[in-house]
Amino acid sequence: MTNKSRKIGGATVLSAMIAASGALACDPGKPGYDLTGEEAAQVYDCLAEALHDGYTTGAKRWIPADKIAEYRGWTQASSFPAAPGFHDSRFLMTWVNETGAEEYMRYAEDPVIPVGTWIAKESFTVTDDGNAQPGPLFLMEKVAEGTSPETDDWFYMAVAANGTPMGVNVISACSDCHQGAFGHQGGLGYPVEEARVMK
Repeated sequence: MTNKSRKIGGATVLSAMIAASGALACDPGKPGYDLTGEEAAQVYDCLAEALHDGYTTGAKRWIPADKIAEYRGWTQASSFPAAPGFHDSRFLMTWVNETGAEEYMRYAEDPVIPVGTWIAKESFTVTDDGNAQPGPLFLMEKVAEGTSPETDDWFYMAVAANGTPMGVNVISACSDCHQGAFGHQGGLGYPVEEARVMK
């Protein structure tokens, strides 16, 4: 797998989408922790259309609906789904909007992320039985200095796989983890090195 941006969608997604039972036909047949990057990418390619369709379904309430509609047009920062780790062992695909893409994709230890940066991370899991399951869309917005000092001026949001905005404690569920594990990266938590798209 190279660090080039992957194409999303197409016949692979449509041909493997929904079985007659309504179940997603994207199961790799082995646990997520055994998947190679290429195998994880195949699962993602199968799930991609269903993920986006799910996230954009229904009202978004406090989450800006335009960001959910447009994030796939942002700069893709991961070339394949990053291996399970944080976010409850989910595989993650990352996009960054135009405001923050250049700085984010330096993958620096001391980034200066501009206000107005948005980051979107699609997610899915693969169970120990080898079953693929869509996960939430995670969003981060960099806001003006002093707006949210307890989160280092990041707003965190999440949309469930069915499009429902998720009510989460952004301090304990998001910020504490981001700042504790990735404070040296401005709280970003970049994709693993082999998955990074290089500018």
